[in-house]
Amino acid sequence: MNQKVPEEAGPSHTGKEGGAAEETCEELRNENENLKKASEDLNQRYLRLAADFDNFRKRSARQADEVRQFALEKFAVELLEVADNFERALKADDASLREGLESIQKEFSGILEKHGVRPIECVNQEFNPEEHEAVACIPSDHPEGTVVEEFIRGYCMHDTVIRHAKVAVSKGKE
Repeated sequence: MNQKVPEEAGPSHTGKEGGAAEETCEELRNENENLKKASEDLNQRYLRLAADFDNFRKRSARQADEVRQFALEKFAVELLEVADNFERALKADDASLREGLESIQKEFSGILEKHGVRPIECVNQEFNPEEHEAVACIPSDHPEGTVVEEFIRGYCMHDTVIRHAKVAVSKGKE
């Protein structure tokens, strides 16, 4: 039962074919090592890029805060001029007080306008809840829904309402 198979009949694992298999295996190992190195390089680049982006985000936020702070400081310095003029007006005699106050109000309005703050015109306008806050409804000769009196002026800054005007609205004739 034990038959011996001649060497020529079975597949050979030595010789040319054995060397080719070993070479293929070695190539695969080298390729695997190269892929591992490339993967590690890409991972390191990703981590550096993520850190750079985080630093950029923090730096941008810090710069935006500095710009905002500088803008507010500039605005405050301009308002200090108005405060100084109020102090001078309070020290003046009564004859020139009204003239001084009108001058200060004009200067103050100019500063607000320079910074994009403008008053909302509302008397004799149709009531607009986006700009007006109705605090009273009164009978008048004006059509219903028309603003007939302004109690506190409203303001917009760059087309955004920063304070609604407090107004009385007509409810028509009674």
